[in-house]
Amino acid sequence: MAGNHLVLVISALLVLFSLAFASVSAEGYVPTPTVEKKVDVVVEGMVYCQSCKYLGSWSLSEAKPISSAKVSVICNNGKDQISYYKAFPTNDNGYFYAQLEGFKMNSCIWEHPLQSCHVRLVSSPLENCSLISNINNGMYGAPLRFEKKKLVGSNYEAAIYAAGPLAFRPTDCPPEGHY
Repeated sequence: MAGNHLVLVISALLVLFSLAFASVSAEGYVPTPTVEKKVDVVVEGMVYCQSCKYLGSWSLSEAKPISSAKVSVICNNGKDQISYYKAFPTNDNGYFYAQLEGFKMNSCIWEHPLQSCHVRLVSSPLENCSLISNINNGMYGAPLRFEKKKLVGSNYEAAIYAAGPLAFRPTDCPPEGHY
């Protein structure tokens, strides 16, 4: 009989202990914050100075990259209003990497970067190569292409799109010699 009492007392203590532990746990419980995965949109491309030899064509043969040129990324919303605009410089190799901070991808197909964004030439630092050409639509807006490039981290993802290559054209080309 003493054994039954001991089992009842131990059972009661276990129940009380578990209840006390549960209330302490519930009071002190701090849920871990769910970190929202950040998804960025990035546009990359190249800017060149077209060779005089190919002036008047879309050829970039013998073209030279332009350092410190500027391009703009412009996105329109579904109402054809500008929803994003920012200018980006090229690096020493004529490459631009435009991280569209603040650009929100909506579920609307018309506001997806492939449909809503384009890249335009803005300026060239070269006096002798500063005329905007329309190679790959650099004058009116080069469309974006998705080339299956992504950067993925634990809480970060970047969808990388490409535009161009784009080119300025020379301001003064020597006349071709006709002998």
